[in-house]
Amino acid sequence: MARQPDPEVLKEWIADARSTTLQLIADLSDEQLRVAPIPIVNPLDWEVGHVAYFQELFTLRHLDNRPSLIADADSLFDSIEIEHEVRWDLPLPPRDVIVRYLEQVRDALIATVASSAETRALWYRQFLSVIHEDMHTEALTYTRQTMGFTEPRLSLPQSKGAEAGSLDGDVRIAGGHYRLGAEAEDDHFVLDNEQWAHEVQVQPFAIARAPVTQSQFAAFVDDGGYGTRRFWDEPGWQWRDSVGAERPLYWRREPAKSTWQRRNFDAWVPLEPHRPVIHVCWHEARAYCRWADRRLPTELQWEVAAAAEPDAEGRILRGAKRRYPWGGPPPGSELVNMDLMSMGCVDVAAHPAGDSAFGCRQMLGNVWE
Repeated sequence: MARQPDPEVLKEWIADARSTTLQLIADLSDEQLRVAPIPIVNPLDWEVGHVAYFQELFTLRHLDNRPSLIADADSLFDSIEIEHEVRWDLPLPPRDVIVRYLEQVRDALIATVASSAETRALWYRQFLSVIHEDMHTEALTYTRQTMGFTEPRLSLPQSKGAEAGSLDGDVRIAGGHYRLGAEAEDDHFVLDNEQWAHEVQVQPFAIARAPVTQSQFAAFVDDGGYGTRRFWDEPGWQWRDSVGAERPLYWRREPAKSTWQRRNFDAWVPLEPHRPVIHVCWHEARAYCRWADRRLPTELQWEVAAAAEPDAEGRILRGAKRRYPWGGPPPGSELVNMDLMSMGCVDVAAHPAGDSAFGCRQMLGNVWE
């Protein structure tokens, strides 16, 4: 049976997640909340209403079939039933009503945590609703990037991080047997798509110690990588033609110096050579790999590099799996760049204390893998 968090801790998590959500829209105008319809984002007023709806539906309303705290919630904010393209046409309530809904659901859920017997099924749903909201705060942040809004100003501990440089080279993993996925006896929260672990045979492989940097990707761009057909498979080349891609989406040449810049929210900044390249898609990543004579890792290889442990010969130690790449301690600022503390990436060599057992860095945080 999974371990239940302390009720006071869970209440703090609920309040913290809701605070971040509200801060991410507080400085935006009503017009900005209704972002232009594009396939990769949601209207922001719909999205934050959906966050409250999900939490209410799977915790408060699940408990005793109580009605929603807002009228017509099911027809307005249910992401399963409401297709993405029609979310701009819904008769959403005014901003102040949606914000009040967020606050009411938060307060009601915290009161439920305080008064409930904390059954496993209940706390699982409560914790799931926090994780779901954290996912949407990521989405709210990248929507601000997509639309060119200002950088969010949050009341969270902020640290831009010291310069740490690059981290070149590979680690070699000699292969062996590994249990892929979450173990049934794990006493922590586990998402259903991680269930359950099963043993697999891992062939020897090598993997980079750190993510691809902006300077490494710039070399691919400068070498004509976007215009060289042999680096792209057929679907990738069709995608490149369809969008007219000649460089990463948020890059441009600085007119006066012909050097690369990237757009960070609403500001253009010089490339940071040792920070990871971000905002490139699957097709671009695969084309870069062909140019660099590499390939993307499989899910199995990535998890092994992140969580497995080696024996004296460098083979995977059977049955050993770390909770986090660095071991058992929970994430902290010295181990990982997460929780919006840098509002962006840090150098790929940063956080050496967070290395995996095989020496891979930043297997959590800093970038989406």
